[in-house]
Amino acid sequence: MRIYLYFIGKPRDQHSNAIAEEFLKRTSRYAPCEMREIRPDRFDLFAKHAAAAKVFLDPAGKVLDSSKFTALVEKNENESRDMVFLIGGHDGLPPEWKPRADLLLSMSAMTWPHELARAMLAEQIYRAFTTLRGHPYPR
Repeated sequence: MRIYLYFIGKPRDQHSNAIAEEFLKRTSRYAPCEMREIRPDRFDLFAKHAAAAKVFLDPAGKVLDSSKFTALVEKNENESRDMVFLIGGHDGLPPEWKPRADLLLSMSAMTWPHELARAMLAEQIYRAFTTLRGHPYPR
């Protein structure tokens, strides 16, 4: 299983980016991780990750608590299925991509800067893996 955290738009806030990078670095103890900016007009996410579980962040998406998010990660890990997470840009997700997601996920009813959403998502990914491994972090 591999974790891919993609985002649309330039990563401007260095502090938030550092938080996201730190949590993915920690997560890499459990699964290889990659985080990077993509441009939808130059990146075919669906061809590159045809078999991966695609979880796209969207304000109108489903809200999961940490335990349900952990169950989602566990299910994909048990199936040896990569997970692709995508955070849209200032205009959200490309409209033609939304219906192709396996899950539209909402982090909150509130609106967050994309850099903070990336940090929060990276933390939840790390929390899920540490929960599954019995690590004391989630307590």
